Amino acid sequence: MEVPVINLAPFMSDATSAEAAAECAKAAKALEEFGCLVVRDPRVTEADNSTFLDLMEQYFEQSVEDKKADERPQWGYQVGVTPELVEVPRCTVDPKCLDTIAKMPEDERAHVPVGPDPKWRFFWRLGERPSETKFKELNAEPVVPKAFPQWGQVMNKWGSLMMDAVTSLSEMVAVGFDMPSDIFTKLAKNGPHLLAPTGSDLARYHEKNTIFAGFHTDLNFLTIHGKSRFPGLYVWRRDGKRVDVRVPDGCLLVQAGKQLEWLTGGRVIAGYHEVIVTDRTLEAIERAKAAHRSLWRISSTVFMHIASDNILRPLTEYGFQENAELYPHMLTGDQVARELSALQLKKIDNINQANAAAAAGQVY
Repeated sequence: MEVPVINLAPFMSDATSAEAAAECAKAAKALEEFGCLVVRDPRVTEADNSTFLDLMEQYFEQSVEDKKADERPQWGYQVGVTPELVEVPRCTVDPKCLDTIAKMPEDERAHVPVGPDPKWRFFWRLGERPSETKFKELNAEPVVPKAFPQWGQVMNKWGSLMMDAVTSLSEMVAVGFDMPSDIFTKLAKNGPHLLAPTGSDLARYHEKNTIFAGFHTDLNFLTIHGKSRFPGLYVWRRDGKRVDVRVPDGCLLVQAGKQLEWLTGGRVIAGYHEVIVTDRTLEAIERAKAAHRSLWRISSTVFMHIASDNILRPLTEYGFQENAELYPHMLTGDQVARELSALQLKKIDNINQANAAAAAGQVY
């Protein structure tokens, strides 16, 4: 993997133990140096992951018309389904992102996105939402597909397992940075957390180097992924090394998002990643065909967010001061709105959001 593996068990058993402290320091260092890590959580089983993947394969195998009934563009696609060829990788509109790719060594270089991603996505809200908020589109009611009576039970179980894992990790990272363990979890309480699986149709899109998720970073706090049945995810460590992700059974991959970068004043940098068709993907396709299994590639992803109405700012009181001026204070919901606009999922039509977006632009 070439990515550190963090064991959550010691912290869950006794957060004051020396073993727990060592894992906390390791977690903070991993995010600072690599932007990503792998977690091993005793609460997570491969059986639960398989149940979730089975459900999502069945969902995405439906007709386009059936799936589009679950589409909510009026809410910025922040609940329900996002069809393929809607979400636009940030690199297609961000010259600095393209410059990052151009400066990479050839053997570590990302693929340059050329248009919208040919993947579907489903957003399922996790946890409680605030009773009052300025950002209703980020806290809208969930969409339940009609053909799946077990939908809520399966989604909530798997989403809760991953949310529990990333919440425990956020506490460990806080301890590793010599902060109170609940500093991040307090900021994330009632945040617009999402279980956000993607579906990519490998029966239609199976040419080598097809881009399913163009080179990008995530806009949220922390992103956690379960193991997919088809490889193809590349992540870039902070030192520029590209890693072909191979998540062990029972483990989860975690990546830093922009909100964590903001809170740490750039001590942690949001991790770049992409999903493409690789040689290993093609080999997995042939195995799936031989076994008469689904050819939909499902990613099992949860986005942990800071609450929309909280101020996003560098936590300078805990030592994150070096580049704090690059990260202006703003409502977290405004930061999200700006990012959704860049992805062409939402138009910024509020002048305050537009002004905040312009101010935030200096960090990219």
